[in-house]
Amino acid sequence: MGFTIGGSRGTREFRSGTRRRGRTSECTAVAEYTGLWGWDVVPGARAAAPSRDCSCGDARCAAPGAHPLAFAPTVPAGATLDEVAEAWGGYPGAAVLLPVGRAFDVIEVSEEAGRRALVRLERMGLPLGPVVVTADGRAQFFVAPGAAAELPQLLYRMGWDDADLDLRALGPGAFVTAPPSDRAGIGQAGWLRPPALDSAACPPQARLLLGTLAYICHRFRR
Repeated sequence: MGFTIGGSRGTREFRSGTRRRGRTSECTAVAEYTGLWGWDVVPGARAAAPSRDCSCGDARCAAPGAHPLAFAPTVPAGATLDEVAEAWGGYPGAAVLLPVGRAFDVIEVSEEAGRRALVRLERMGLPLGPVVVTADGRAQFFVAPGAAAELPQLLYRMGWDDADLDLRALGPGAFVTAPPSDRAGIGQAGWLRPPALDSAACPPQARLLLGTLAYICHRFRR
């Protein structure tokens, strides 16, 4: 028996009429991620403002509104709208989380650095995948799986291993909050570069973007 939304005082807000009316569009968004872009999706906890109590119901939750719900099923890539609606029915109001390390890894930088790097990468004509912008000012570039494990060696080869960079890679075990879900009661995630058919299922190798991302991050540190 898993946790469900509404397990604490603050999460009664999620069960309002507005939330109930939004379930259809929520399921449609999840079905787009699974059916169109080929990504697994996991129901995640939410945090209700203003106290930001976690919807998992644990008053001592270490990551309020920023983790998968315990025992919630993974909605697999390829799931249809009907299958999504059935799976999501037990977790109304859940955040939409994308597991990292399966279809993609993530390189994360500050939002400002990410925006500037994205302009430069597009001008260079380099292949790009989706990019999420978070409510707390981060830009998350989707890259091919394996980037998290390869990052130290890649930075070494490019001469950035000794640099103090605001750059990290997310790999297996991490989760990205997918737009338009809220994370940790801070605000909604959005697309800096939305997914496209030519890149969602086959994101670029990290090495193609890393040099530009590292350079821009280094400029910001200076």
